[in-house]
Amino acid sequence: MKIERFEDIESWKEARKLVADVYAILGGCKDYGFKDQLQRASVSVMTNIAEGFDRGTNKEFIQFLVIARGSVSEVKSLCYAAMDIGYFDESKFRDVTERCTKLINLLNGLIRYLRNSNRKG
Repeated sequence: MKIERFEDIESWKEARKLVADVYAILGGCKDYGFKDQLQRASVSVMTNIAEGFDRGTNKEFIQFLVIARGSVSEVKSLCYAAMDIGYFDESKFRDVTERCTKLINLLNGLIRYLRNSNRKG
């Protein structure tokens, strides 16, 4: 399948699910600083994938994918804190961190592909 828009990218679709998961889990959380940090990190993943896609070159796209991957790691790290302080139970922690791992793998695969392709300049 040819990717013509960022909405076609599997890692963007997975990042969108990550955002939905994070927002749903933290809906009632009153720790607004922590909640904001985790929500912003999750949103950063999907927005960096989208922005990088429309930058015009593989080099720039890869740069934004690396930033997105860093944001996934931030989300994953914050999940440990969320579990340690009681905001996530074991099941929610596992669900979100497994999605993060899947997303990192998808991003790594896309980065490898772009490094070996001539999609754009």
